[in-house]
Amino acid sequence: MIIGYARVSTIDQNLDRQISILNEYGCEKIIKEKFTGTIKDRKGLHQLFDVIRNGDTVVVESISRLGRKTLDILNIIQQLEETGVQFISLKENMDTRTSTGKAMFQMMCVIAELERNLIAERVKEGLEASKKRGKTLGRPKLDKEKLAVALRMYDSKEYSVKEIVSATGISQGSLYRAINRRKLGEIN
Repeated sequence: MIIGYARVSTIDQNLDRQISILNEYGCEKIIKEKFTGTIKDRKGLHQLFDVIRNGDTVVVESISRLGRKTLDILNIIQQLEETGVQFISLKENMDTRTSTGKAMFQMMCVIAELERNLIAERVKEGLEASKKRGKTLGRPKLDKEKLAVALRMYDSKEYSVKEIVSATGISQGSLYRAINRRKLGEIN
């Protein structure tokens, strides 16, 4: 089955042009969506994945209809491939049924991997630069004396958690983690 997917970002925008192009191509079913492409968890996309079966072909007017983020688009196309579904983007002339189309998809994956690696390198470099400037990274160390006071206040049953947090400056999460660790015998 040839299934079309048409998406615009806002309710004010019109799907007619995309639907016309997909009908001309010969799509037997068209899934329509009016939702931003910056969010990958979309109702129309879920509907598409509910409908597709091994051997189907998904057609879009433009690859940007799948999403706005390169990694999201590549993940969607990869999911289609893993399901045994071919992908065609009319504007970019990309067809994963052909050797050239598969090669184009693989090149896009390589570029996306490069992009991920460059981001990771920049983050690592930024963290190292922060360390060199003397900045302490990660969560601040929990003051053991304050934690001990907070646990004694908790054990006394005279204070609410809100009062303990306010008086000691220990976060509610840290207090509950300490209580649970104590129950497990990890702290006294």
